[in-house]
Amino acid sequence: MPFTLATWNINSVRLREDLVARFLREEGPDVLCLQECKSPVDKIPRDQFADLGYPHMVARGQKGYNGVAILSKLPLEEAGAEDHADLGHARHIAARLENGVVVHNFYVPAGGDIPDREANVKFGQKLDYLTAMRDAFHADRPARSILVGDLNIAPREDDVWDHRKLLKIVSHTPVEVEHLAQMQDAGAWVDITRQDIPTGNLYSWWSYRSPDWDAADKGRRLDHVWATGDIAGAAHSSRVLRHVRGWEKPSDHAPVLATFDL
Repeated sequence: MPFTLATWNINSVRLREDLVARFLREEGPDVLCLQECKSPVDKIPRDQFADLGYPHMVARGQKGYNGVAILSKLPLEEAGAEDHADLGHARHIAARLENGVVVHNFYVPAGGDIPDREANVKFGQKLDYLTAMRDAFHADRPARSILVGDLNIAPREDDVWDHRKLLKIVSHTPVEVEHLAQMQDAGAWVDITRQDIPTGNLYSWWSYRSPDWDAADKGRRLDHVWATGDIAGAAHSSRVLRHVRGWEKPSDHAPVLATFDL
């Protein structure tokens, strides 16, 4: 049975409850992974989502920041939640579907504004988090798994609006890209979005600071859908729903989707 999976940094699930509901009604993915929920688990408005056909949820939450959740039409069970780099942050949740596929939902630290771990503690935390992810995947090599989320790194030149201008900007610096690549290699993860859309500029995030984000189009592809090599060939129909960024009072991220025939 094919299933469609979506990932979306919602930037407060309670503030944007109606946007999530609209997305579920209009797009109807089988699984929706949310990041930056900014809510304790018991405050996530799961009743409305259940009424829309998403009765299953696993989540980790914090008041006011971070937080990850997986909503699903399909039965699932929790399959772990790691506190990588011992930050005490709710940044990871995993769920196992009935077909045995494990879905990992990550919210990697943004890293602050200065790409120097000595001058910026948050940047060091980001690199440490990615290193811990790498080591975890080395120790326990994933199989039949999907990894999604806001990884807060745009790795390719065509994942940003201007490669040269952003080389010293957090999210596209060489050291971040290298850390991401090492983590990806450790799990033998395949970038499904770029497997399906191999060329061309592609973004999933546009800053609130841009008064006309659509026309300026200074975006970055921070949100990712990956899969292990044993199931990557079953993926197709990848897309970024750019128009959702233009909804009223939106998140600064757009949803990213892919379908898997598994």
